[in-house]
Amino acid sequence: MNNENANANAHYKRMTEAPIPGLIISLGIPTTISMLVTNIYNLADTYFVSQIGLSASGAVGIVFGFMAVLQAIGFLFGQGAGSNIAGCLGAKDHKSASIYATTSFVLAFVLSVIIGIFCYIFIEPFLRLLGSTETILPYAKTYVIYIIISGPFTVCGFVMNNILRFEGRANMAMAGLVSGALLNIIGDPILIFKFNLGIAGAGLSTCLSQIISFFLLLYFFVSGKTMCKLSPKNFKPKFNTVWRILTIGFPSLARQGLQSVSTMLLNNCAAFYGDASVAAMSIVSRLTFFVFAVGLGIGQGFQPVCGFNYGAKIYSRVKEAFKFTLFLGEAFLGAVAVVGFIIAPYAIGWFRKDPEVLEIGVLAFRLQCIGLFFQPLAVMCNMTFQSCQKPVLATVSSLMKSGLFFIPVLLIGTKLFGITGIQASQPIADLLTFIAVLPMIIHFFATMPKDSKPKN
Repeated sequence: MNNENANANAHYKRMTEAPIPGLIISLGIPTTISMLVTNIYNLADTYFVSQIGLSASGAVGIVFGFMAVLQAIGFLFGQGAGSNIAGCLGAKDHKSASIYATTSFVLAFVLSVIIGIFCYIFIEPFLRLLGSTETILPYAKTYVIYIIISGPFTVCGFVMNNILRFEGRANMAMAGLVSGALLNIIGDPILIFKFNLGIAGAGLSTCLSQIISFFLLLYFFVSGKTMCKLSPKNFKPKFNTVWRILTIGFPSLARQGLQSVSTMLLNNCAAFYGDASVAAMSIVSRLTFFVFAVGLGIGQGFQPVCGFNYGAKIYSRVKEAFKFTLFLGEAFLGAVAVVGFIIAPYAIGWFRKDPEVLEIGVLAFRLQCIGLFFQPLAVMCNMTFQSCQKPVLATVSSLMKSGLFFIPVLLIGTKLFGITGIQASQPIADLLTFIAVLPMIIHFFATMPKDSKPKN
């Protein structure tokens, strides 16, 4: 017990006293690697499936909407618990941190099972809602069954990953995600081509890798390597506990849920122009998300620092961490955006060389590269409000980023400009979000109190 207390005190000292740049980078590198490898898998999955055919390639984009739903649930409970956990650990309340961790884990598992059963019963209407055409539907149906089976493991994996990050155990979180992604990358070509399973092989590979990743993350908690303890005795679904998890996590649900709705609408709008349009926008979405996710990994190194120091009432470190991470994010995404704009034809062509796919995809990707310059501020605002347990501000900023602007811009743009409106919708929404959140974050920091560090 003394050793455990010593480790907790050392961790507290590191989170509240270590130089901000080095601390954020040390926490951000593992999460960035996690996001990088995970999204390399997403791109590899898209690449291998695209070799099956155009409709199979479109199916991946369709099912990606359902995967976004699973991610939304995982982030609802993971970030909802994580933000509370960071505050509890900052206040040295380890018991409450374990209650938040266990309660969120159990609730996430139960909800994901219920959603999986519902989606399986109504599988064809559900896939059509996601934007599937009749030619894409058979491939999407085969693929999504495996995603439904692995759903509870995927969701709880997200929950544990977020808890580890907010606890400051980014290396453990990285190990869980990276192991699953690497297994998936290896499994795809073997199951798709060597065993001749086609798109079923891609689904099975994803299913198995998510289950293995889940058990590895669970091992860290049950083996005593974390400050939060997952244990039946810590499952206490009292109203106040569940309410705090849901209210703090709701911005993540809103963000990811609206992202899923946005993906459905995008697929449905693109489907009007044929399978090539669905495939092109699916590829562009995967490429853009890959770039954005790596930048997001940097920001995720900021969240535990922000939440921990806000809980410890060391507000000056929250401000310093925000400024540093925003600058780092702008520098990274800006550089990648320039490169992406130049190599767009090669990036799209790596997946599909169909002339129509290239024509639609290259312009869409270049426009989204321009939009990348406006994304870091919006993401940082949302992460700050959520980590500082400001659910209303976090929810509003989430809605702006994920759909409040994108959905009307997409619908109006499609009606007025056709396929060009679809291609330009995301960067326009990014610009509008940037303009909207700027005064919000300026006011937030202007009214933040002075430091009030508690005595040890």
